[in-house]
Amino acid sequence: MVREEAENMNADTAIDGVETDRKRNHEIPDEFNPNYLKIYYGRFFPYADMHKWMSYGNDGKHPGCDQSYFGRREFSFSLDKDIYLRYQSFNNAAELENSIKEKCPFKIDIGAVYSVDPANRNAYSGANVFTPVEKELVFDIDISDYDDVRFCCSGADVCSECWPLMTVAIKVIDTALRDDFGFNHILWVYSGRRGVHCWVCDGKARRLNNEQRSAITEYLHVRKGNENSLKKVSLVGHSLHPFLGRSYAEVLKDFFEGTYVSSQNLFSDEERYEKILKMIPDESITSELRGKWQDNKRPRDDINVVRWGHLKHVLQSGKHKVPGIRRCVEEIVLTFTYPRLDLEVSKHMNHLLKAPFCVHPGTGRVCVPIDPEHCEQFDPLTVPTLSRLLEELNMGALGPPGDEELENTSLGKSIKFFRSSFLHPLLKSCKEEIESSYASKIQRSKNPLNW
Repeated sequence: MVREEAENMNADTAIDGVETDRKRNHEIPDEFNPNYLKIYYGRFFPYADMHKWMSYGNDGKHPGCDQSYFGRREFSFSLDKDIYLRYQSFNNAAELENSIKEKCPFKIDIGAVYSVDPANRNAYSGANVFTPVEKELVFDIDISDYDDVRFCCSGADVCSECWPLMTVAIKVIDTALRDDFGFNHILWVYSGRRGVHCWVCDGKARRLNNEQRSAITEYLHVRKGNENSLKKVSLVGHSLHPFLGRSYAEVLKDFFEGTYVSSQNLFSDEERYEKILKMIPDESITSELRGKWQDNKRPRDDINVVRWGHLKHVLQSGKHKVPGIRRCVEEIVLTFTYPRLDLEVSKHMNHLLKAPFCVHPGTGRVCVPIDPEHCEQFDPLTVPTLSRLLEELNMGALGPPGDEELENTSLGKSIKFFRSSFLHPLLKSCKEEIESSYASKIQRSKNPLNW
């Protein structure tokens, strides 16, 4: 039994300190434990689904399938004691599963599909033989990059007051990828601690070269300068770019005014509102607002909302002729709320990204998918954890090892969503693309004179 397996691994309870009465009540300590991770990889990790995803339909029997496709994909493992193994590759799902169970990696990263098998790359000679040929277009957004505009937490810490920044990021970027670039097969995943990852898996996205990836990334990038820059967003022209205008009107403005101004107390603290006043390029305006706010009279309504109203009224009144004044309101909102991308992750094909359904070693949380259509309902503090899954295992939520049994656990909903909303539509599209490409190839072979 799995309970016996867990207890045998920790027979003297010295590793995890599980007390007798806690075992009797099926409770597992919250802290991350490598022995628990072995059980997770043995009973919970969705190997078959990951293999189907990474194969993109090439694991079928259709003559158009590239049987070498999955075997040319790079995986990397981060092991205990900071051991890092790059260029791992596997011919099938069984090899991937056996290697993960044997090595029990603390983290699994997924890289590009290369021209040759990564594990045997040194067996090939010649220039440019080992090169990346396909890779999902990926985005990495960490909430620690918002530390200059959030005041409830810092670093890797998150709470219900600042996590909505990630919700807003998902809404803005997901809409742009679908509406502006025509991508359909997009997977959003919780990173396990402080952010979100995005995988764009359409065939045309996977085949983008580095220059094209950079162009898309720059299109989505607004924030300029560094942490010492007073003004991180500078808008030019009389109107916003259609993409920015849509993001501002449909998502960012309402979030900032209706939620963020108050949740972060942006105008009730002098140090905080001074950061905002420094974004205004007219000393007469900042002096006027500062004098009004330093008055000891406190309004009955939320002081943050009232002072934001003051600022908007002054900036948008039209009385001040300093260039750029009317755009300051938009610049402030974008500075505080617009998604902050890790640009280098997205620009290069050979950059790796953490695999979905890993367990974060710092939090014990599983990196589960996020539904972009209902991302405001996602709470990072309630996702399945390693300890919770083992408790469910001990209480009999799982029967004999089997894929269908996972639906009875707290991880089941996430796996079901991954399959129904992402994997199945993706594989249907891949099958159609393989069949169409093969038919075109056959047609060309029958008409060799066609150019």
